[in-house]
Amino acid sequence: MVSRNRKIVLAVTGASGSIYARKLLEKLQQLKNPPEEVAVIFSEIAKDIWEAETGQKYSPTPPAKEYNNKTFYAPFASGSSRYDTMIICPASMGMTGRIANGTSEDLIARTADVMLKERRRLIIVPRETPYSLIHINNMKTLTLAGAIICPATPSFYSNPKTIDDLVMTVVNRIIDLAGFDSNSFRWMEND
Repeated sequence: MVSRNRKIVLAVTGASGSIYARKLLEKLQQLKNPPEEVAVIFSEIAKDIWEAETGQKYSPTPPAKEYNNKTFYAPFASGSSRYDTMIICPASMGMTGRIANGTSEDLIARTADVMLKERRRLIIVPRETPYSLIHINNMKTLTLAGAIICPATPSFYSNPKTIDDLVMTVVNRIIDLAGFDSNSFRWMEND
């Protein structure tokens, strides 16, 4: 079972799909064993996209705590920290490429680099279509380095009735990949 003292990082980048990040934060708070902290980092444009797509400004509520992407003064910028999982949702192709190439130029890229070098869980949720060969090669590089690529591709076998239901098919998959019990629909297991 997952312990309550887990600390994870959620990075929100400038790709469309802020609803995935918003629903993911809500779901993490509702878990039976929620993480002790969710460190939230926004890329430069991500907050504007969040507000445009959700109709509201981001405001952290516990266990979420916001960190500035322009500084490395955050515990998870070092491998000595106890943060065990990073989720980048949604992940822009620009950020994905920077991480694949090890630039570490901001807190998001540095934290992803730390997760990879320390062999911790890095889940990248790209929200782009179609993919170019450059995108595919960057995702291949990250997969070979140990990251999990989980495209924001909803599933339909649970018969979602609303947009929120459809979004939750992706969010629940992310929760599972992060090692939390999401108590969600599972193919051929729900009767």
